Amino acid sequence: MNQALPTVPPIPDVSRWLTTVDELDAWLSGHRDQPLALDTEFERVSTFFPIPGLVQLGAGGSLKLVDPSVAEQCTRFRETLADSERPKLLYAMGEDLELFRHWLDLEPRGLLDLQLGSALAGAGFSVGYARLVESLFGEALDKSATRSDWLARPLTPAQEEYALDDVRFLEPLYRWVTERLAERGLESALAEESDRFAADLLAQSEPADAYLKLKGGWQLPPEKQQVLRALVVWREQECRRRDRPRNRVLADPALIGIADRLPDNAGALAAVDGVPPVVVRRFGDQLLAVVREARQSGEVPGVLIDRPLTRPQQDLYRRIKKSMVRAAEQADVPVELLAPRKRLEALLREGNPAKGDLGFFDAGWRAQVLASERAGIVALLEQQENYD
Repeated sequence: MNQALPTVPPIPDVSRWLTTVDELDAWLSGHRDQPLALDTEFERVSTFFPIPGLVQLGAGGSLKLVDPSVAEQCTRFRETLADSERPKLLYAMGEDLELFRHWLDLEPRGLLDLQLGSALAGAGFSVGYARLVESLFGEALDKSATRSDWLARPLTPAQEEYALDDVRFLEPLYRWVTERLAERGLESALAEESDRFAADLLAQSEPADAYLKLKGGWQLPPEKQQVLRALVVWREQECRRRDRPRNRVLADPALIGIADRLPDNAGALAAVDGVPPVVVRRFGDQLLAVVREARQSGEVPGVLIDRPLTRPQQDLYRRIKKSMVRAAEQADVPVELLAPRKRLEALLREGNPAKGDLGFFDAGWRAQVLASERAGIVALLEQQENYD
């Protein structure tokens, strides 16, 4: 990390804000050939959806702040977010992606998550932005405004500087990351991994699939998982309608308990652990109707909640993980990124050892990094038939 680093632009003393749609449009047009550094501030304490408080932009050394009311009215801003050819530079983009989906009703394209990129470049797994900025650029970020009220106006100068710092280092960091990835022969890895992360995150927010996150429901038989699925969809819809966090409506263990007990009256519903009286009073009729309709449908989910690995599978998991650790160490990338636990477990559950198919691990940069270990991993997978 001692190589020469790109220049970091200073925080502007004046003209920090783009206050109208025309100003934002003109600024975006003037920087359309450059990567766009992007961040947001929002509030989400007692709501289901994040409330946008601020948009921060950077390009070509120019750093700007934008009110959400201005950004949401700007057609060019929306078009820029949706443009897969225009790189958007973010750091730990998960919450930003969720915000854009619900606030602007769009799924951004061309996003590059520089937390993932810095990990691929050898800076470590899941390193915080402030820590990486200090280690690379020698600047300690003032985090005193982290808990600010970003919905209040006017913002203080300290808030403005904090917000601009969140985009000020993104373009220099992008250059550092791309140079390091080029040296490693992993030029495409940043875009590949960012696209994968975004796709996984967006898929997880689909109400019909949200039941799969309730890992404690794996013991339910398929017909009860169908009830659980219907209950989780009901909760997702209710939370969105009321704009309340999930646990403010009904916690996961209570949903699993209802699906297991299959109550058919208010008394039976009240007897389920974790279902408070206020929920029975407010939602009891709805919950009982959901249970009844799901049972009467006679359907079962096409995908069931993942069961824990068996002991033989756990042993195989550890052996394959060792091979992946060796490959990760040789390439100097985090094994957590190379071999996400969920993906590795899925390989053991769904892989086709007869064809030597590694699925997820046979694509893109992972195939390149795992090339030296691939034959050994396939051989281990072929032993799975002896365990099943």
